[in-house]
Amino acid sequence: MTLASNFRESKAVYAVAGAGDFAVEKIREVPEQVTKYQGRARETATKYQGEVRETVDRYRYQVRDTVERYRGEVSRYQERVDAKDLPGAAVAYATHFGTRAAGFIDELAERGKKVVHREAVEVAELTEAESAEAKPAAGTKARTSQARKPAQGRTQGRSTAKKNGA
Repeated sequence: MTLASNFRESKAVYAVAGAGDFAVEKIREVPEQVTKYQGRARETATKYQGEVRETVDRYRYQVRDTVERYRGEVSRYQERVDAKDLPGAAVAYATHFGTRAAGFIDELAERGKKVVHREAVEVAELTEAESAEAKPAAGTKARTSQARKPAQGRTQGRSTAKKNGA
């Protein structure tokens, strides 16, 4: 196997190509989204400017009361947590994250495989087009020789026609 074929069969290469394609797709959506939300943000800001101030003043005192109430509840929950349970919970979270990450990498690899093969086809088409453009000198010679053959045939045809009395 060549180095290029090793790269083409590498899941990591496909994942990187897929991530790049995904990033380009999302980046292309940004200007449209910015324009769309910029207008909405201005309208909303002017519409709710007065209401926001009133709401902030109203909830300021409620937040203080809620914080005090939750401080007491947190201290009660701290007593219930057993340090022996933490490693098991950490393993469960890590396993879940690993599974989701592997799935995401597989999706990126599939997307990348499509990108790589699409690009390979385009490169092959460009290479064929360039090689066709590079061969006109050889093609010109062939055309010239082809053009001469009918001319010779015409000459023979005229001389045959002259002989026949035409």
